[in-house]
Amino acid sequence: MAAWSNWSGSVKATPAQVARPKTYAELQAMVAAAAKVRVVGAGHSFMPLCETDGLLLNLEDLEGRIVVAADRRTVTAPAGWSLKRLTQALWDEGLSLPNQGDVNPQSLAGAIGTGTHGTGRDLGSLSTMAQGFRLVGPDGVLVDCDRVQRRELFEAQRLGLGLFGVATEITIDVLPAYRLEERIEKRPLAEMMEGFEEIAARHRHAEFFVFPYSDQVILKTLHPTDAPDTYERTTDVDERPFRIVNEIATAVPALIPPLHRLMMTALGASGRVGPAYQVFPSDRTIRFEEMEYELPRANGLPALMEVIRWIRKGRKPVAFPFEFRLCAADDIWLSPFNLGPGASISMHQYARMAWRDLFAEAETIFQGFGGRPHWAKRHTLTRADVDRLYPMAERFRDIRRAADPGGKFLNPHLEALFA
Repeated sequence: MAAWSNWSGSVKATPAQVARPKTYAELQAMVAAAAKVRVVGAGHSFMPLCETDGLLLNLEDLEGRIVVAADRRTVTAPAGWSLKRLTQALWDEGLSLPNQGDVNPQSLAGAIGTGTHGTGRDLGSLSTMAQGFRLVGPDGVLVDCDRVQRRELFEAQRLGLGLFGVATEITIDVLPAYRLEERIEKRPLAEMMEGFEEIAARHRHAEFFVFPYSDQVILKTLHPTDAPDTYERTTDVDERPFRIVNEIATAVPALIPPLHRLMMTALGASGRVGPAYQVFPSDRTIRFEEMEYELPRANGLPALMEVIRWIRKGRKPVAFPFEFRLCAADDIWLSPFNLGPGASISMHQYARMAWRDLFAEAETIFQGFGGRPHWAKRHTLTRADVDRLYPMAERFRDIRRAADPGGKFLNPHLEALFA
């Protein structure tokens, strides 16, 4: 038995074996022999998606390389590579991902398999980039699926939560390499409520962060540019003083409102230009817990204001800012964006502060605005909730049962929802 925990430290497990296979033969034999299997990358899932008492696999060392298609519109990449490793390799080939989130340690398979997304009103989640998969099935046999072969398996696997096999290769959409200009500035919260849609329409990427006790926001925009690189490192929230703020907030929660206003008073405008894969991610070294809800776009800003009013009225001890983003609609069975264009609200709490009851109360607000949670972020969905929110849920389960009749890739959390 080996102890394992996720990035934030809130999910713990004692797998019978933790393995990093180097060859396909080794991986296939391990999967075939195991009673239960889950795969982990950086452990950035806040839900117990990777938890297991069986075999826990990490595929970072598995043999493989990127293969660029002749038309240079897609690449087949090792599923266990981190986004950081993948995007560097793509850049070396003159290519970039169409979009990224704001951190890059996650594995490619983990990001796609949970519907991870960046920001951009007309850009979909990373799951929308997937065009094909190679999986190791429960018997250790390799299985390929795409839009032509095993089409329904492909459709379910696009956001599959690791339930259909161990992904070893994923074919993804790519673009010619591009560079981005990032701008970070302070704006009034009221201005965002009135004008964010127009700001988002003018920029390829636009998002903002708002401390719940401040009336100002941190606006972050990114757009392609041919300007020369600048190597000034920027971050949406300066992590050095923010770490101190969180320690004070933990000790004296009553100081959170003035600390939020102080943080915003100290913020200045900043910017940088560089390769897209270097500009997309920000430093995230302060451990936190996170819940994220995706809402119909028209409900996003009203839901944000409602949860901020709830926090202020109850003087709730929330030290971190909310993050507000937009994401395009898609047609993926378990995607929270499959009903239309979405708005995303991420709620964080410092890992040393109480979060469970706080998130449970906030979740009712988000659900009241038609929200559906990010699968890897904190939520309390039941099987009945999944059926209510996702019309294709039972078809998803049917495909899972056919691909893994013995439930090798289930764990208790996933079994409750998808067995």
